[in-house]
Amino acid sequence: MKTVIVRNRGQLTIPGSIRKTIDWISPMSAVTISVIKPDEIVIRPHKKVYDWNKIWAGVKQARAIKGKGNATSTIEFLQKDRRSH
Repeated sequence: MKTVIVRNRGQLTIPGSIRKTIDWISPMSAVTISVIKPDEIVIRPHKKVYDWNKIWAGVKQARAIKGKGNATSTIEFLQKDRRSH
């Protein structure tokens, strides 16, 4: 257990000895802070929740869009694009 000081804006520094033992703590990492009891706060790594159904629906929608003009292969498109610069 380590003792730290909470500064004016509610900031505190997690001691280096703790940061070295926890691999998910890094500068600018998102965390979730929960009040468990009036005298206890828990800090956990924030885990993003992905809506995979929504993501795959977007992928299917993007793949369904038909391009205008001549259908060319990706290689032909890239070659033409690079020559135009």
